[in-house]
Amino acid sequence: MQEQIFNMHTHIFPEKIADKAVDAIGAFYDIPMELHGTSEHLLEDGSKIGVTRYLVCSTATTAHQVESINNFVAAETAKHPEFVGFGSLHPEYDGISKEVDRMESLGLRGIKLHPDFQKFNIDDEAAYPIYEAAEGRFPILFHTGDDRYDFSHPTRLLRILDRFPKLVVIAAHLGGYHCWDDAHVYFGHPRVFIDTSSALPFMDSERALSIIRSHGTDRVFFGTDSPMWNHVSEWARFGALGLTAEERRRILWENAAGLLL
Repeated sequence: MQEQIFNMHTHIFPEKIADKAVDAIGAFYDIPMELHGTSEHLLEDGSKIGVTRYLVCSTATTAHQVESINNFVAAETAKHPEFVGFGSLHPEYDGISKEVDRMESLGLRGIKLHPDFQKFNIDDEAAYPIYEAAEGRFPILFHTGDDRYDFSHPTRLLRILDRFPKLVVIAAHLGGYHCWDDAHVYFGHPRVFIDTSSALPFMDSERALSIIRSHGTDRVFFGTDSPMWNHVSEWARFGALGLTAEERRRILWENAAGLLL
């Protein structure tokens, strides 16, 4: 029987800027991108492993990009029933609460923040209005961790979880991109999900499996961070983890469906 697959971490861009956006991401991480960044290419590549649902998002690097990005993601979500869209916000955006209302009216289901791109500390008070608007309403997908910067360090996210007791978050990249030794601070936290995106290429299967089971397989998602990695390669890495059939079912579908569908 074909496994149901929900890719819980992908990025999409309008056709006219996709190449530029993908090149900028590649330059930021010094990693060659494997896909083109359009909705069509995402769907084509995901079909190779049988993905049927995708969390799609983009990041507003400045406040003035917020509304246009949210409009774009909402339009793509309406066009492609496979997509569940997360909008973007920025701490400097004026009118966060109203924009969250508008995001909900557009059919968006969560918020994506990338503190390293947006240049704010996760626990900066300037970002509190975002968390206040999202708490009890929208999950927030955070890019989490980077050993080159401190904006999104796991300990900063833990402080926010303590301050906002109804906030549900997804700490991307197995809880902390290249900061995996520090991600243990929220292992087992009931309001923290983690995803496998941009983590499996950087560690052996034993370490990845230990992180996943330490956090709990009922709070882990499969994700590829498209356009950074292609589906076939990430699927092979996921398959090498040695998860049980029940664990795979949770991570590939049930956890995501329970949160978003």
